[in-house]
Amino acid sequence: MKALKIFCLALLCLSYTTTSSTAASGTSSIVIDAKSGNILYADKAEELRYPASLTKLMTLYITFNALETGKLKLTDKLKVSATAASRSPSKLGMPAGSYIDVKTLIQALIVKSANDCATVLAEALSPSEAEFAKLMTQTARQLGMYRTTFKNASGLPNSAQKTTAKDLAILGAAMYHHFPQYYHLFSLNQFQYNGITYKTHNYLLNDSLGTDGMKTGYTAASGFNILTSAQQGNYRVIAVTLGHKKVKERDENVSKMMEVSLNYMKQNPERINTAELKSAINSSLRGNKTQTAYNHHSQNKYHR
Repeated sequence: MKALKIFCLALLCLSYTTTSSTAASGTSSIVIDAKSGNILYADKAEELRYPASLTKLMTLYITFNALETGKLKLTDKLKVSATAASRSPSKLGMPAGSYIDVKTLIQALIVKSANDCATVLAEALSPSEAEFAKLMTQTARQLGMYRTTFKNASGLPNSAQKTTAKDLAILGAAMYHHFPQYYHLFSLNQFQYNGITYKTHNYLLNDSLGTDGMKTGYTAASGFNILTSAQQGNYRVIAVTLGHKKVKERDENVSKMMEVSLNYMKQNPERINTAELKSAINSSLRGNKTQTAYNHHSQNKYHR
């Protein structure tokens, strides 16, 4: 793997506040300035959490690296193993022994959050998905994600697979800065496979805030998670919020965090008073409305 740039030194300076090895309950959140890596807002950002399908961002990070190094091509057709075909939903439902191209696999991970496709990519890049998970954890350490451990490529439930909001923000920043040539894929609203159109679970895309990616996630143990990014003018933020009980609550909260942060950055371009900004965000979160408009659809019971 190519040498990885260590991004967000400011993030790495955030002191550890939680030492427990068990996943916490409730919510945890963080917002960072995508350009500098400075933390704009943090609430329980270092508590251990289950990532659910946000795990697929690391699978995609390694896949994009493989494309850049020539290990994979978008047109390569990869074989679907019996193991991959047996994965529980969300999935494309590809039969064992069939083949699928890398480009479609990437689209399926981003839009459909397909667990079977995550396993296909993992097995193509490592001897097994278990070995790929070790590579995922190793890559996480190289990026500075020191509290993250991966055990599979999809985010399907595993009690040992844990992360933090801060670590996921580092991953989001790395994805944006290291692979700008692929970042636009996270704004896909839909894709087609075998004549079926699959639509995204990310209901914030194309909202009035300028949200353009990246990934949602859910399991019963994790709650509703999201890692997302929005840009207005020259200002971009990356936000993570984990552990919500409802999709609408998750989306409204992350929208408020990004909206207040972006407005504050535009109004205070020279210096950010993080205490003042945190107070403004907390005040917004206690409110019942957000100015940000987004398309919210009925939720789906599967992991995403």
